[in-house]
Formats: sequence, structure tokens, C-alpha cells
Amino acid sequence: MGQTLRGTEILIVEDNPADAWLLRELLSSSRVPTSIQVVTDGEAATDYLFRRGEHASAVRPQIVLLDLNLPKKEGIEVLREIKADATLSSIPVIVLSTSARSEDVQRSLDHRADSYFTKPGNLPEFEAFIERLTQVEFPRLIKPNP
Repeated sequence: MGQTLRGTEILIVEDNPADAWLLRELLSSSRVPTSIQVVTDGEAATDYLFRRGEHASAVRPQIVLLDLNLPKKEGIEVLREIKADATLSSIPVIVLSTSARSEDVQRSLDHRADSYFTKPGNLPEFEAFIERLTQVEFPRLIKPNP
């Protein structure tokens, strides 16, 4: 393989503090060195991505992990704005939701989500999910840094 993902910048958009903490902890301890930022609502996500307000100096993420059910602005709207913007549309967006409804999956894919996953239900499943994310999805979606 030889491909490394040194310094991968990740933006987690998650309003559930426990899920955000778990994602951050598992990603931080994965084999992929990462820089992780967390925002807790849809408006903060678009402010971060468009570098507005308190996020004016935000680093552009290489990947976004996006929950669908968010306060202030739904995840699907955040996804729509990312993919409609010429400077952001190339950022891979992985939707990570509690919903396994086919309508939510299809709507996300219709709005150009790069992947859709249902949140794992327990710690061993979450650990296996992070392993898959870092070993399969990230290398597939992210152009490695030189």
C-alpha cells in the first residue's frame, strides 16, 4: 500500500457529546495521525467550513464526518451547502447517523455524500467501525499528504 495519511484534518459534526467524544477518542488512538475538530450543530459546521465568525481561521478539513439530525441546521442542508460550493465540494463527506432508513441513505447519496454509515450500537462495533473508517474509507476518499 505505501499510502500514508499523515496529519489528516477531520471535522466531526455531531451534537451528541458522547458520540463526539467516542469518535474523537477512537480516531485519536487509531493508526492514522489526525487533527480533529468538533462542532455541535449545523450552523457551526457551515461557519467552520466557510471560515466565518469564530471559525475565520479554521483549517480546511480533508474529511467531514456528518450527523444528519443536528440542531440549528439539518445535516442534509450542511451536505447540500458543502457540495454546492466550488471550493468545498471536493471534501469527502461521510454521513454517520442513527438512522438506517433507506430514505435517509438515498437522500444523502442524492446530495453527493461520499459514504453513509449507521452509527454502531456498542463499543466493540464502534471500534470495528473506526478501524474500517481509517483503514478502508479514509484511504479511498482522501488524497494523502506528501
